[in-house]
Amino acid sequence: MQKTYKKYFPLFVIPTLIAYMIAFVIPFAMGLWLSFCKFKTISSAKFVGLSNYITVFQNSSGFLQALWFTVRFAIVGVLTTNIIAFALALLLTRKIRGTNFFRTIFFMPNLIGGIVLGYIWQLLLNGILIKLVNADLTYSATYGYWGMVILFNWQMIGYVMVIYIAGIQSISTDVLEAAEIDGASPWQMLKSIIVPMTMTSITICLFLTLTNAFKLFDQNLALTAGAPGKQTAMLALDIYDTYYNRVGFAGVGQAKAVVFFLLVAAISMVQLRITRSKEVE
Repeated sequence: MQKTYKKYFPLFVIPTLIAYMIAFVIPFAMGLWLSFCKFKTISSAKFVGLSNYITVFQNSSGFLQALWFTVRFAIVGVLTTNIIAFALALLLTRKIRGTNFFRTIFFMPNLIGGIVLGYIWQLLLNGILIKLVNADLTYSATYGYWGMVILFNWQMIGYVMVIYIAGIQSISTDVLEAAEIDGASPWQMLKSIIVPMTMTSITICLFLTLTNAFKLFDQNLALTAGAPGKQTAMLALDIYDTYYNRVGFAGVGQAKAVVFFLLVAAISMVQLRITRSKEVE
């Protein structure tokens, strides 16, 4: 049987490998090369060395401002999303009536597309702000920032909650019952049993929310489009604006994309290493 598997293994792998090369590896390699070029079209690319990367880290490029805004957003967005989702998961794994209904309701926002979600919350939040302070989301970067956090929470909490529910339900009831018999308080059970034994779910949820927070584009475009004055532009939107809306900056936009990829990859790897080290069998 093993010989048969080995014989036909390339037959099944090669089509997938070719598709992966065409869809990811080749475009990535071309993008990496273009980040060192100045160009309007691929055929007119001219090598300029590290010039594009130097421009990326100049204040005039807007990248550092977008990076700082994205980091601040990611920290608050990831923490609030995971804390609220974990609290809801704890609540909805108790034996109370209607848990399946509430799980469905909380999960539904994740099914709505980013652009649609952004415009929905733009209408809602602008309506509230106009009544309260006679201003909209684009009046202040603070309004746009918290608008993005609220939108991100509303979209992601239900999705993350489902993963936490699966993790909590996988804990053996014998362990929880033994701790309860020994007189452990709810806080002690949460800190010493539930959290350590759901660390695998926490790893997954932190990875998903962290990467999504950094890659957010549709919602940012629909909610504020970077206004006022690009102060609420996140990294993905800043790269888009640089590449498509600034004449002669296509190479700089490509360099920003490469830096963005390396940054998200590095942060994700660090997060995975830290949280996996705390997982228990």
